[in-house]
Amino acid sequence: MANTESKRRAALAAIKHVEDNMVIGVGTGSTVSCFIGILGEKVRGGLKVLAVPTSYQSAILLSEQSVPLTSLMDHPSLDIVVDGADEVDPDLNLIKGGGAALTQEKIVASATEHLIIIVDSSKLVQRLGETGAVPVEVIPMAWKLVKTKLEEKGARVVLREGTGKAGPVVTDNANFVLDAYFAKISDPGSLESELKAIPGVVENGLFIGMAELVYVGSDKDLKILRKK
Repeated sequence: MANTESKRRAALAAIKHVEDNMVIGVGTGSTVSCFIGILGEKVRGGLKVLAVPTSYQSAILLSEQSVPLTSLMDHPSLDIVVDGADEVDPDLNLIKGGGAALTQEKIVASATEHLIIIVDSSKLVQRLGETGAVPVEVIPMAWKLVKTKLEEKGARVVLREGTGKAGPVVTDNANFVLDAYFAKISDPGSLESELKAIPGVVENGLFIGMAELVYVGSDKDLKILRKK
């Protein structure tokens, strides 16, 4: 279990990339929450930025920190995006979507050439899928169909259930999330394409070749991974 200091160390590294008058994308999750707190301190100190959030959670946190919000409608090209990840492999491929914000996260990430990922060391894996599932956002009417298709590809599939509410998790886009556990993901790029091709799938949590830089915090130091 990562401590707060590990996450803060990664967040402090990422904040150094934020400059005056930038329009930045801001992801979702506990490590990004640390980043938002630090960003808020900078904004209250005079830093001028606009932020595009990837979820209601991030939008609320940014607003609480007095960080001005904007959207891709107004700014379809972003200077940088800072986000977290559930898994990071040696090629900087990612699994994201533990917070069910994968679709908006991928859209926002695609709006920049500079996707900066902040994680703690527990998120590093040799092969994607080692520690968890690939989240798949699906149109509600299609979830059983998509579940069957994923099982045909060898996955164990679970409809993600809500906590603090009855029934399934509902995303910010009013969709469901299937968590697909693959025993082996030898070619994550091909799997991403295959998942996108299933009717009813909105998006999946495989982020392939998108990250430029990954800051990995631990309780003792900071590791920097760069795109090869």
